[in-house]
Amino acid sequence: MTKPRILLFDSGMGGLTVANAVAKQLPDAHLVYSADNAGFPYGAWKEEALRLRIVKVLGALIARVKPDVVVIACNTASTIAMAALRDAYQVPFVGTVPAIKPAAAQTKSGIIGVLATPGTVNREYTHSLIHTYAFHCKVFLHGAPRLAEIAEQKLRGHAVDMAELKDEVAPVFRKRDGGRTDVVVLGCTHYPLLTDEINEVAPWPVIYIDPSPAIARRVADVAEETVLKGQNHDVPAHGTVILTSARAGGSETLTAYGTMGFPRHEVLEIGV
Repeated sequence: MTKPRILLFDSGMGGLTVANAVAKQLPDAHLVYSADNAGFPYGAWKEEALRLRIVKVLGALIARVKPDVVVIACNTASTIAMAALRDAYQVPFVGTVPAIKPAAAQTKSGIIGVLATPGTVNREYTHSLIHTYAFHCKVFLHGAPRLAEIAEQKLRGHAVDMAELKDEVAPVFRKRDGGRTDVVVLGCTHYPLLTDEINEVAPWPVIYIDPSPAIARRVADVAEETVLKGQNHDVPAHGTVILTSARAGGSETLTAYGTMGFPRHEVLEIGV
């Protein structure tokens, strides 16, 4: 039986949460992960420059991996570049967007917090999701400037500064008209890596929405609908992570990828 070859892409390590969910959904799939560490963090980029960057990087990765399906496991990249990617490359893409719709369905208080990157918070796409699915709710958007980097440091084995974390997430915990936030959307694939710690510093319990399981189900559906390319010995092996720069590929980083199911690595140099 032919196995689907799936390329998962993120600016850094956050997409590993999606990769983990895809591995559970499709245990026989050939998974290759890629982190654009040369361009990380994406929040510092201007929108048009980042769109061009993502299209360029994905072109090189698609040529190297020859995937059946590409998963853009990054909210910022998905909201900025998905249309351009689909125009440029003849391969199915699955994106990641803030889980506003399920949050609106689950809230009882009508008060929703959305933790995201500054870039995702500012995207028109995010505001369109709110207007479409959560128009009847009060939604507090917060672009957390350091949360993705805190998550990456945790994966590398560093202790989380809980005081800093508390400050990063505090703006989504709000009280209004006798109610309070009861659902928080984790609007960056990095953030589920910190769910336990966020829960610890939160002022009260809430439902946290991690989009990874839903993304994995969509990937399985797309793979089933796709004519698969079949085995190819000239592509990276299952469990390979491809970095776009060797400069951030130290032993802590590679160990972190290994513990998350990607013990092999290679570098495809794509300068900024």
